[in-house]
Amino acid sequence: MAYGSFEDLDVWKRACRLAVDLYRLIGDCKDYALKDQMCRAAISIASNIAEGAERGSKADFVRFLNIAKGSAAELRTQLYIAKKLGTIIPEKNALKLIAELKEISNMLYGLINSQGI
Repeated sequence: MAYGSFEDLDVWKRACRLAVDLYRLIGDCKDYALKDQMCRAAISIASNIAEGAERGSKADFVRFLNIAKGSAAELRTQLYIAKKLGTIIPEKNALKLIAELKEISNMLYGLINSQGI
């Protein structure tokens, strides 16, 4: 897949949007430990896509895309936990974010495979 900059990648745009949505949903959350972990994982997805794209080699790009994919799985797990707790995020919102994370993970998988490594 050809692109000019990480800002051109739809998966990066969606990851940024997801991080902003999550921040807005849990901004007032008093469970600071889980909130912090969730925010860090959300930010990590888009950040690793950007960092890998700027590294200048396909191998580095793929490595950072895999890290981003791992962060997406981490955040999905945290959302499942938050959903079960029922006090951090409404179930409907958690399920929506989980579905978006699954799509982002699939997009990352496709981008990784497109690099031919």
